[in-house]
Amino acid sequence: MLSDQSRPIIEATLPVVGENLPEITKRFYARMFANRPELLDGVFSRANQKNGTQQQALAGSIAAFATMLVNNPGTLPEKVLSRIAHKHTSLGIVEEQYPIVYENLFAAIVEVLGDAVTPEVAEAWTEVYWLMADALIKIEKGLYAEQANDKMWADWKITSKSAVSDGAIEFRLTPADDTPVTVAKPGQYVSVRVRLEDGLRQARQYTLSDSIYSSTERVFTTKLDEGGEVSPFLHRNLNVGDVVELSNPYGEIVLDENETAPLVIATAGIGCTPSASILAALAARGSDREILVLHADRNEDSWALKQQMLESIEKLPNARFQLWLEDAEGAAETLDVAEGFMNLGDVKLPENANILLCGPLPFMRAIRSAAIEAGVPATNIQYEVFGPDLWLAA
Repeated sequence: MLSDQSRPIIEATLPVVGENLPEITKRFYARMFANRPELLDGVFSRANQKNGTQQQALAGSIAAFATMLVNNPGTLPEKVLSRIAHKHTSLGIVEEQYPIVYENLFAAIVEVLGDAVTPEVAEAWTEVYWLMADALIKIEKGLYAEQANDKMWADWKITSKSAVSDGAIEFRLTPADDTPVTVAKPGQYVSVRVRLEDGLRQARQYTLSDSIYSSTERVFTTKLDEGGEVSPFLHRNLNVGDVVELSNPYGEIVLDENETAPLVIATAGIGCTPSASILAALAARGSDREILVLHADRNEDSWALKQQMLESIEKLPNARFQLWLEDAEGAAETLDVAEGFMNLGDVKLPENANILLCGPLPFMRAIRSAAIEAGVPATNIQYEVFGPDLWLAA
């Protein structure tokens, strides 16, 4: 994939580029938004720009992709590229935007590294960028083509807004127009785009937590994030009858309907939303698959979708459930509760199991490492990442 001419140049310059990437990406975003301010309107997250996670994610993606090309010539990191492509398509990213990123990113590289960016170095890193961009563009075109419509965004009306735990609200919506609806797969998400009070549109991804196979309803559950902009607006400003924009469903971490191997689902906090949708789908199909559900939360009252998950587990004949609570005081006696953080050392994992993780990034890293240490092949472990840190979880 990476040419013989570029590989030694990338290998030699990776340390200095990697060392300066945080400053490069900081200047890149400042330059790009100054030149193209419309990209902050519904595409890039203003909250992630403010807290620096978007810059960190871009720096990580460039360095990780270049390192993979050097260490594994002739291959591409398909799984991680697919994850990013699903995120991009949920935000309506199109091929024409990649040259904008390239132009502003490479201007920032030259600005930071100066004379170190010789024509040969510039050509090699240009090759890295377009290898990554072209791979993403190809995947994204295929994802768009799978949808039942060619709209980036469609209007949906809120029909129900209800609290499902402390700080978590479930929204139910129906189509507000006659746009054909793509039926989602269990585990997929949609982007929800709203116009904030200052007029700027912002989008956030939420897993579809119920009514997965429906063509007439979307259901998602949000936890209030005071550091964000979308969830506070959804919680405080929107009510039944209001209309919001939803993307088509995306996300490659989905239930394989034909798989029969044991399934372990380990989640923490609001990361239980993919678990809830997958369990509901399995229960609806009357699955007899061996299923182990593990969840961790602050306390029982903060566990979103508790009732839905427990009802689904009850319908599954070969399902087991274990719960960890940081504060287990007052927890229902009918629950299998351990106090503290999730610990796989206390769990007997099924043999040859597939594992699905969703939750905060430190949680997923810890549980993934513990599962591998317990003998689970890394290829059997999947994880869903929300936010801009897609490469950092790889």
